Amino acid sequence: MNLVSLREGYRAAVFGASGGIGEALVRLLAEDSRCSAVYAGARRAPVAGAKIHPFSFDLTQEETIAACVSRICPEGDLDLAIVASGLLHDADLQPEKTMRALNPAMLARSFAVNAVGPALIAKHILPRLPRDRKSVFAALSARVGSISDNQTGGWHAYRASKAALNQLIRTCAIELGVRNRQAVCVTLHPGTVDTPMSGPFRAGVSPDRLFTPRTSASHLLTVIDRLKADMSGGFFAWDGGRIDF
Repeated sequence: MNLVSLREGYRAAVFGASGGIGEALVRLLAEDSRCSAVYAGARRAPVAGAKIHPFSFDLTQEETIAACVSRICPEGDLDLAIVASGLLHDADLQPEKTMRALNPAMLARSFAVNAVGPALIAKHILPRLPRDRKSVFAALSARVGSISDNQTGGWHAYRASKAALNQLIRTCAIELGVRNRQAVCVTLHPGTVDTPMSGPFRAGVSPDRLFTPRTSASHLLTVIDRLKADMSGGFFAWDGGRIDF
C-alpha cells in the first residue's frame, strides 16, 4: 500500500519494531514505493534491510530516546512516527481480575511502558516535525483504555495506563496544534491481533475480528493516510471510527 497523503520520499520511524504489529508496520512501510527510509527501533535493534535502518533504545530511559531521535530525526525531516510498544502481561505481570490484585510495582511498570515511554518519545519528536506539510505521530493504545467504554472492570493497570496514554497524547496534540497546524498527533486501537500479547485472552474473539499483524498494520496505515489536521488529538480504531475517551 502507498501512503499518498505524505510527501513523495517520506521518512518514517517505528518505535517498538520487534513486536508483531511493529515489525509488520516496518515491512509495509518499506514496501511503499513512496517511502525513502524506515527507522526501526527496539531494545535490541532489528536486522537492517532495504530502506530499513535499525536503532536501539530503551523505552524506560529518556536519554536513549533523546539520543536516537536526534540521530534519526533532524528537524523537519521526519514525516511519520509510530509508537507500537505496549505491555499487557509477561512472566511477572498478569491482568488483574479484581482490585485485590492491585500491586504498586506492577502498576508503575505498566504506566512506564504504556504511558510514560510513549509520552517521552512524543516530547522529543513532536517539536521536530515539519511545518510545511502533513506529518503524523501515532501511538498504539487500546479500546479498553476508553473510560466511557469500560463496562466489565478488571485489567486495572492496562486500562489505566492506556487511558493515561490517551490523555497525554491528547494534551500534546493541543500544544502541537498551536504552532504546527499541519501535524497530526493521535492514538490508535489496532484491534485484536494474533500476537503473544493477545494469546491468552482471545478465546471469545470471532475469526473475522482476529487480525494477523500484517492485516492490523495495513488497517492502521490506512487510517493514518486518511487523518486530517482537524482530527489531531483523537483516538481512532483500526477501521477509522472515533473512540470516545
